[in-house]
Amino acid sequence: MVIPATTPMVTNPITIFFIVLVIILLAPVLLNRLRIPHIIGMIVAGVVVGPYGFNILARDMSFEIFGQVGILYLMFLAGLEIDMYHLKKNLQRGMGFGLYTFLVPMVLGTVSSYWLLGLDWLTSVLLASMYASHTLVAYPIVSRLGLTKSPVVIITVAGTIVTVLGALLVLAGVVSIHAEGEFNWAYMGRLLGATALYAAGVIYLYPRLTRWFFKTYSDSVTQFIYILALVLLASWVSQIIGLEGVLGAFFAGLVLNRYIPYLSPLMNRIEFVGNAIFIPYFLIGVGMLINVGVVISSWDTLWVATVMSGMATLCKWVAAWMTQKTYKMSSVDRSMMFGLSNAQAAATLAAVMIGYNIGMFSEEILNGTIVMILVTCTISSVITERAALRLKTQEARNDTAPEEQEARRTATLIPVANPITVEGLVELAVMLSAPRSRQPLYALHVRNDNSASSRAIGRNSLDMAVQSAAASDQKLTPIERYDLSTVTGVLNTIEERDITEIVMGLHRRGSIIDSFFGTKIEQLLKSTNKMLVLSRCYNPVNTVTRIVVSVPHKAELETGFTRWVKAMGNLARQVGCRIIFCCDDGSKMAIRAVIHREKMEIRSEYRQMENWDDFLILANRILDDDLFVIVSARATSLSYNSSMDDMPAFIQRYFTRNNILVIYPEQFGKEVTSKTTFVDPLATDITSSPWPLWVSIRNWWRLMIKLRKRITHRHRTPRIQQ
Repeated sequence: MVIPATTPMVTNPITIFFIVLVIILLAPVLLNRLRIPHIIGMIVAGVVVGPYGFNILARDMSFEIFGQVGILYLMFLAGLEIDMYHLKKNLQRGMGFGLYTFLVPMVLGTVSSYWLLGLDWLTSVLLASMYASHTLVAYPIVSRLGLTKSPVVIITVAGTIVTVLGALLVLAGVVSIHAEGEFNWAYMGRLLGATALYAAGVIYLYPRLTRWFFKTYSDSVTQFIYILALVLLASWVSQIIGLEGVLGAFFAGLVLNRYIPYLSPLMNRIEFVGNAIFIPYFLIGVGMLINVGVVISSWDTLWVATVMSGMATLCKWVAAWMTQKTYKMSSVDRSMMFGLSNAQAAATLAAVMIGYNIGMFSEEILNGTIVMILVTCTISSVITERAALRLKTQEARNDTAPEEQEARRTATLIPVANPITVEGLVELAVMLSAPRSRQPLYALHVRNDNSASSRAIGRNSLDMAVQSAAASDQKLTPIERYDLSTVTGVLNTIEERDITEIVMGLHRRGSIIDSFFGTKIEQLLKSTNKMLVLSRCYNPVNTVTRIVVSVPHKAELETGFTRWVKAMGNLARQVGCRIIFCCDDGSKMAIRAVIHREKMEIRSEYRQMENWDDFLILANRILDDDLFVIVSARATSLSYNSSMDDMPAFIQRYFTRNNILVIYPEQFGKEVTSKTTFVDPLATDITSSPWPLWVSIRNWWRLMIKLRKRITHRHRTPRIQQ
């Protein structure tokens, strides 16, 4: 199908861009009232304003460029937002779904094309490969509802790569047979070899380049351009070796995943640009390709479009149903897999255009493909919207009870004094918090004079803190305070705002006689029992390779034990790296219990560390790219020992170039949550009340034992008397 060459009504670039922005703005607003996914509105708007509608806009190079970047951006976000831990955990099921969603359309599609459409076997196989591939057009719906880390979504995304890669290999094989009359094994071998070299090159080069770049350049705009350049480079190289660009974009997202935390400013900018410009452009461009008039132009086109749309939908539903039955998943999971995998767009368009250009497909199949894209995208959006809402409702029901959430309420205070270090402190505080907790964040600047320079530094520091939090889509409350001293101001703010944890920079020694922590931090430790996190990070936190946590003996007995373990789990989950706890057996069981109860599915490891000598050995095992976390304790606390007094000098001597976090947990306070769980068979919670059903079963069992003893005693008594 060739787009008509008639002159569109609007040719001015400014007016064209204005119309596109109006569509992007009004589609969600209008269709949300009708409970219709706004993705359908984008596609329908493209039909209306496109060359087959009112011919207001032409599908020129701007839509070609922005649309192509949009589909690459969509796949890049899909790879970027995947939780790597969950991907490894669900990789087997993802591969299983990928095989189902590839083989079922290939078999059913080939048979139906041969018998219902009268095509030859080779053309039927090529048409079936179009059914097998799919595009994650409805992925923005899942992303908007915060379900990108859901296991069923990860399974579907992993299956997408399997089926798209399989469809591309089938396309290459069919084209080779059509051109040469036989299957070219040499070409297929070169393609597979080039794919393996390409994957190895990206895996090896991208992490090293990204770590070096983020350490060298901290400007947000520069980092964004760098990431976008890497995505386009990966897509371009994948096209050179004979693959689709979407595979390269997705693979780049997987490799760069751990360097772009979910709550980081860079992630917020990437999502904003994609969802605001590129992805809507792609959807509108897809709508411009659709000519609804071809459906009624002839019975042949209507029949072909009906068969193609019906088979594409049926095959994807059968694949989702088989996956559900194989892995014993729920009906909501089946609907989500079917909804996300039903849409046909990018790879389907590429295959049909290749088949049409080499003479394998007729114009009826070309027109039927365009109609199939409209039908499958509509079904995909509606089904995914409904399944996502049901899945979100189930997650909300399984969340913690409101009263327990209130008991766990936390508020973080970030004392700021230097505008240079503010951004790093705010980013660290955001990563230490739960991803969707929205806990209060406060930035505090304390001054004890009214000079113009002091006011200017304070205002500048607070403005930087607000901007850094806003870049991560977090709300931060700035506080400027006049007080006798910095310590007094911090302590008063803690009491006034119900602060539970303080994140601040590590003191820099100003003279030889100055202590390692400094007078202010030492006074703060003596004056409050709240959790205190001291940071000295030379490199960005998202570039660390491991988190090594040194845990003292009896740390699990402190009241703030649960809070700092959760903070470290949140940090490891955001950065996406391993976390290694160096602790004794008692602390190990307690840490595992907290991680299990809070459902922090992170890559955690444990190393035996019994005394201070083991702590000294860590000096030779901490790498420059590691984050070394030292859990200390206040004097007279349960986990305190005299060897901790040597810790500052030890850090100053052996860890001068390392990223350091020193944590003083909340101590001498009241623990609001239990640290025990059934993660270990020996773990029990003696403070919790028994389950009512268990109490009934236990009482019934005791009653039966008593009755049995009485009956046995009655039967034995006469014999004893005889």
